[in-house]
Amino acid sequence: MKKNAPIPARTIERMVLYKGILTDLQSKGLQMLFSHQLAELAHNTSTQVRRDLMEIGCIGSPRRGYNVSQLIQAISKLLGGSRERIIALVGVGNLGRAVLSYFTYKRHGLSIAAAFDTDERLVNRVISGCRCHHLDRFEELMQEKRFNLGIITVPADAAQSVADRMTGAGIRGILNFAPVPLSVPEGVFVDRIDIASTLEKLAYFTGSN
Repeated sequence: MKKNAPIPARTIERMVLYKGILTDLQSKGLQMLFSHQLAELAHNTSTQVRRDLMEIGCIGSPRRGYNVSQLIQAISKLLGGSRERIIALVGVGNLGRAVLSYFTYKRHGLSIAAAFDTDERLVNRVISGCRCHHLDRFEELMQEKRFNLGIITVPADAAQSVADRMTGAGIRGILNFAPVPLSVPEGVFVDRIDIASTLEKLAYFTGSN
């Protein structure tokens, strides 16, 4: 892989998928696999898989394929290796609680360090193993915990102000569940998950609309 060469977002998405598949296979005792096997599991082509793996300097053996452990290590290095991921979640309503619950059982090397809300009934409660603080304490706890990723699970009309607060405090990566696009400074990456829009797209392509 060339130094400082930008990696396309779609490639990173595939790498994350590969890592999840490979980690699962490793837990089942698999040590080697071929590109066509990984491609089948990732619903991809073996050519694309080989091209992606060459990006991280991995070339398989024609007879034995790829070493699963080495692939996981190489992909992990690309994705940040052992770099600490400290996540703050804002919005502890039904969706926020579902996200907290998900991280309780499926961390994948990630964890939410603190949750925030403005509802006094939720403040100082521990929900799915995570303590909820008042949003007014966000900057204070940013200094203490050094969040580098944020998750927004608030209503649409509050999402932009939360994003402003996160980016103002230094967060550079945001996962936005609110059904509204966010305006963020240059250098901040936002990934938006809009369930309603995704379902509308599915309905169109399946003829269910």
